Amino acid sequence: MSRNGAQMARKGLYPTSLACAFLAASSVIVQAQTRLDFEAPGASKELMAALKGASLLQAAPPDAQAQDLFASARADYAKLIGALYGAGYYAPVIHILVDGKEAATIPPLDAPTKITTIVERITPGPIFNFSAADIAPIAEGTSLPVGFHVGQPALSGVMQDAVTTAISRWRTDGHAKAAVSGQKIIAYHATATLDARFAIAPGPAVTFGKLVIDGKSAVRDARIRAIAGFPSGAPFDPAALEKSANRLRRTGAFSSVSFTEASKLGAGNTLDVTATLADQKPHRIGFGAEISNSQGLLLSTYWLHRNLFGGGEKLRLDAEVDGIGAQSQGLGYKLSARLDRPATFSPDISLYLLGLVQRENLTDYRADKVSLAIGLSRIYSDHLTAKVGFGYDAERVTDITGASSYQDFNLPLGITFDSRDKPLDAHKGRYLDAGLMPFIGLHGTGSGAKFTLDARGYQAVGSRIVLAGRFQLGSILAASIATTPRDYLFYSGGGGTVRGQPYQSLGVYAISPTLHTGGRSFMGLSGEARTKVSDTIGIVAFYDAGYVGANSTFDNTGGWHAGAGLGLRYNTGIGPIRLDVGAPVSGHTGKGMQIYIGIGQAF
Repeated sequence: MSRNGAQMARKGLYPTSLACAFLAASSVIVQAQTRLDFEAPGASKELMAALKGASLLQAAPPDAQAQDLFASARADYAKLIGALYGAGYYAPVIHILVDGKEAATIPPLDAPTKITTIVERITPGPIFNFSAADIAPIAEGTSLPVGFHVGQPALSGVMQDAVTTAISRWRTDGHAKAAVSGQKIIAYHATATLDARFAIAPGPAVTFGKLVIDGKSAVRDARIRAIAGFPSGAPFDPAALEKSANRLRRTGAFSSVSFTEASKLGAGNTLDVTATLADQKPHRIGFGAEISNSQGLLLSTYWLHRNLFGGGEKLRLDAEVDGIGAQSQGLGYKLSARLDRPATFSPDISLYLLGLVQRENLTDYRADKVSLAIGLSRIYSDHLTAKVGFGYDAERVTDITGASSYQDFNLPLGITFDSRDKPLDAHKGRYLDAGLMPFIGLHGTGSGAKFTLDARGYQAVGSRIVLAGRFQLGSILAASIATTPRDYLFYSGGGGTVRGQPYQSLGVYAISPTLHTGGRSFMGLSGEARTKVSDTIGIVAFYDAGYVGANSTFDNTGGWHAGAGLGLRYNTGIGPIRLDVGAPVSGHTGKGMQIYIGIGQAF
């Protein structure tokens, strides 16, 4: 028995005489002794692949029960029809023979207990083209799919995309209840053409009503509304709705956030929205480790408390120890606490409080530091964030000249643009972080400003190669090296600047011929070619170069060094484990091969 589109008619975005509903795929098992044949004479390579991809029988594993095979055979009529309509074939003939009998003629209650052979035979017929392609009315500025025009192949997916595009544009213009009000689709077999016409009912212009909170949450309702910034009274806009949902998601207080529009409009064409929320677990703990042959082992941990006071606040405590097993330095440590409060002053502004105690044992000096800061960060878009803060830093430094103390008040300003697809393993996108921090020194500490810039770019070449580049810039303005807090000065060398060169090995001798310090200017250049060998293994070739100078401008007071090497990456799904081996290429700071191990790409 043959089955064509006319025998499979159902309601949908297809010709009434041809339409067929798509059935959801289900798991099936195939008997090892059953032979499956698939024939589609005249089908192109692309169509054959689409048909096989749609077939449940073709996807079945080789150890099944006969009743499962039979169910899949009956379901494949609809699956294959759907694939053929998707490719523009509206006059197909499909046979699915189960031991010589058409599967559609076998009553379900008489399913065979054993099947020897199943043959799927498809005759696609001609490709149909649009003889009419019309949607009306459409909102101003609507751009329908290129394929939805007279003379183009009449793909069912193109019709669906055209309808979706028209409705989405009306919704963007404030018509939340825009919908298809009618459709007329006629297939002319004699000419292999399809007449497709859709009527749209835009509905009234809608304004947002109230936000209804569904479910019990540890976050107070008032704070949920403040964080969401739901635009009650404003014209309906799907982007504004998604923005409110994203504000709740990025707090980290919720494991899921779902917004549902009311089925009916309220008085004055207002639209209420229900927010369904599920709380995230309140606590989280994490661990990390990095190692290099010059800096030794760094161990870190953090503890996170979500929704500290019931308003979506986030408290994070960090601790780390570094220099474990280092060649020439003692142990260092860092303890920090940070509290973030979302929706402070406005839904997109967060308040942060930061406290830090740190000891650094570096090649040139040992520093004990205390830092306190308060600030605001504002999210302007999915990619753009800005911040402003006020801080106090106190630092006691011990080096070959003895002990020195530095104190200052500072005003950190920053802007970050991040369009990377995956921060830990970017394949495309850009990253830019620029900062300016004026500081006022106390008790002999100099006053000035610190400028920093970190720019990164990523470009995929084919499916296996990613080219990555990084440019870093830094400058200390006004303050002299001797009066600038040592932690503000710039060094080069190590995993964050120039691999292959020892950590902070490049600085300047500006204070005295024997005292090595950081400089007032820095420039860093890095390039990587990342090659994917398999789904889990990658190889990286890299080259880094760095400059440090005594003055705030880039002149002949400084020097360059460079390093290069190879790296190995093991993809863990959340980010690669990194192993880099670098060696010095130029400069006078090289001390042999350097090894770096960590999580995530180097930049």
